[in-house]
Amino acid sequence: MKHLWDIHFLLLILVYLLGGVTSQVNPGVCRYPLGMSGGQIQDEDISASSQWSESTAARYGRLDFEEGDGAWCPEITVEPDNLKEFLQIDLRSLHFITLVGTQGRHAGGMGNEFAQMYKIKYSRDGSRWISWRNRQGKQVIEGNRNAYDIVLKDLEPPIIARYVRFMPVTDHSMNVCMRVELYGCEWLDGLVSYNVPVGEQMNLPAYPVYLNDSVYDGAIIYSMTEGLGQLTDGVCGLDDFTVSHERNGWPGYDYVGWNNESFPSGFVEIMFEFDRIRNFTTMKVHCNNMFSRHVKAFRQVVCYFRSDSDWEATPLSFSPAADEKNPTARFVIVNLANHMASAIKCQFYFADAWMLFSEITFQSEDDPTHKVDDSNTRILIGCLVAIIFILVAIIVIMLWRQVWQKMLEKASRQMLDDELTTSLSIQSETLGYHTHNQSNTTNAQESNSTYEHIFPLGPDYQEPSRLISKLPEFSQRTEEPSKQANTVQDGVPHYAEADVVNLQGVTGSNTYAIPAVTMDLLSGKDVAVEEFPRKLLTFKEKLGEGQFGEVHLCEAEGMQEFMNKEFLFDITEDEPVLVAVKMLRSDANKNARNDFLKEIKIMSRLKDPNIIRLLAVCIHSDPFCMITEYMENGDLNQFLSRHEPEGHLALLSNAPTVSFSNLCYMATQIASGMKYLSSLNFVHRDLATRNCLVGKKYTIKIADFGMSRNLYSGDYYRIQGRAVLPIRWMSWESILLGKFTTASDVWAFGVTLWEILNFCKEQPYSQLTDEQVIENTGEFFRDQKRQIYLPQPVLCPDSLYKIMLSCWRRNAKERPSFQEIHRAILEIQS
Repeated sequence: MKHLWDIHFLLLILVYLLGGVTSQVNPGVCRYPLGMSGGQIQDEDISASSQWSESTAARYGRLDFEEGDGAWCPEITVEPDNLKEFLQIDLRSLHFITLVGTQGRHAGGMGNEFAQMYKIKYSRDGSRWISWRNRQGKQVIEGNRNAYDIVLKDLEPPIIARYVRFMPVTDHSMNVCMRVELYGCEWLDGLVSYNVPVGEQMNLPAYPVYLNDSVYDGAIIYSMTEGLGQLTDGVCGLDDFTVSHERNGWPGYDYVGWNNESFPSGFVEIMFEFDRIRNFTTMKVHCNNMFSRHVKAFRQVVCYFRSDSDWEATPLSFSPAADEKNPTARFVIVNLANHMASAIKCQFYFADAWMLFSEITFQSEDDPTHKVDDSNTRILIGCLVAIIFILVAIIVIMLWRQVWQKMLEKASRQMLDDELTTSLSIQSETLGYHTHNQSNTTNAQESNSTYEHIFPLGPDYQEPSRLISKLPEFSQRTEEPSKQANTVQDGVPHYAEADVVNLQGVTGSNTYAIPAVTMDLLSGKDVAVEEFPRKLLTFKEKLGEGQFGEVHLCEAEGMQEFMNKEFLFDITEDEPVLVAVKMLRSDANKNARNDFLKEIKIMSRLKDPNIIRLLAVCIHSDPFCMITEYMENGDLNQFLSRHEPEGHLALLSNAPTVSFSNLCYMATQIASGMKYLSSLNFVHRDLATRNCLVGKKYTIKIADFGMSRNLYSGDYYRIQGRAVLPIRWMSWESILLGKFTTASDVWAFGVTLWEILNFCKEQPYSQLTDEQVIENTGEFFRDQKRQIYLPQPVLCPDSLYKIMLSCWRRNAKERPSFQEIHRAILEIQS
């Protein structure tokens, strides 16, 4: 079967190369089932708004499958104008989708439910959802007329998306069920958006010609931003731009065009954003050249490249040969000279009154969709021969890698106990602490504690630290962890893992990593927190849960009487106080209970305006509880995602806004809170907007229970079913070496700052899969300038982005301290 697949793959390449495709993706060829019916799409990547029963869950919504009760069915009857129900598919990467298929619930004649109509929404990042509409603006797609036939519908225009939702629509109350499939191919171009001025209208004597981008799916006001459209739909315009490919297309439909009178600078600027840094070889621009209508290809193009934070100072300039004899439309090929970039900004200069483009594609050396000249048979044959050799080489490499990984895994497992496992050894039920350092290694190994520092990411992604240290490239560039254990950065020691006590939170997360010496200093003190009567707690909502307990939102009556006088509430004495209650499960084991008491002792010592305070406890009887502050505006991630930056878009949408000054104010508070924690040598390990709470007047306090919420399960990567890590916020050394320090918290702060400036509309590295994020940390480790950085947010000034980049420096010693970060943001804010 594998050999048949290889032959099929080669035939596809041969057809593709000989087919003379004119753009990066050909909608007529890109029509392969993407894995609902074939099973390539996994159950966990299929979700739904609701389900009628377990046997009609989302995973049963696969086209031509009859498992379960035969389809996905929402919980309630679908009503007219009710678009709350949906079946969602996560394709894990961007795909070019040209066709969809739907089917009802037949279940061997037992079912008769189907969707007569439906709509489609799609997203490239999981946060901004776009309603698909055809070229005439219609959103509703005709569906099924019975429960067994498969109905296929072309998407014109096609969509480029990772997430797709099918939303049943009815004109009367009815039960619906759906089975679906998506057809297309992977979007390998790398282009995720282009920003361009809005196309204009050309007034010919007989009729107007509309040269707008009619299928653009980004924002359109004075310009078009953060979207894709006709320049990436795979359709090249005709020689006569007044004639359209589309039956119902108006004159000029296939082109986007501009008049030079609207651009005093003499050029149209288009910015292209890509999924990652690429090595660009060429750009192909399909231009109209109908000079009888005063339309010509561009006279000159000047391109700027951005790889990390700043645009390169020296642009690339290219001038195509002028052609006033041949009026046919053509691709103009621009040599990009192997520039490395994640964004390209090109200025196209007018050669006549009008300039019209219908398609723009890019080729890069790491792009598998390179095109070749179909007139050169020798090159085609050479490419095919090379591909065959590459396939053979890949097979050999994969076999060799499997053998090597087995050897590596065996070696790594032998080293796991003494090299990468940190067990928390607890010998007493009292509040005394048994710290884990070099002197108690034997005791720790003998302990039957349930907690351990998991081997970071397994042999598929990295080598154990002892093996890494023997690699020449590692030994030349980094110090051994043991040598870094007591180095001082800005007065803050960096402790090795063996010198750190990790407390397991009730939700399964490491709440803080505390140096053993600090634990020793705390161990002699009593807990200065009062017992609170349980009967005065009113449970309002479960915020989350984990392995050892739950987190609840509660109202506490009379809390003022139990509080330390230095703590002031901004409410009257009779009002109940909104609090978060961490509750340990009654059946929690001895180690979990002792950890809970230790966390109470530590939390009682944390007194900072920007750190969540411990207010009271309930430890005289089960279940153990600790009562902390809760801010009325919830977590920062949800707060910002509901707001917009100040500007025209916010005015049009009537959305609540947050000013840039207030964004900086919130970031300053987070830096201040982390400055306090770092002064105590505490390492947070999970700094992110989901772990920051928002109060009145943009007050921010750092918390630690974001992991417990299902809302953020996608922010954590599960390691072989044993542990979860927030890899998109973690430094490279934390992922590869399991090393958590103040410097790794600084890295996470840079990502948190990036979230804030993006209004939490996008997950960090949203264009990368979890595995690609891990691979990117390997690029930081190798330090060959191929690592991918988070891009500069639109609202972010250069000075603030430089702070982010300094947080992501490869060498942990070169990252700024939180004191320096706090001072730098204050200067920007002022």
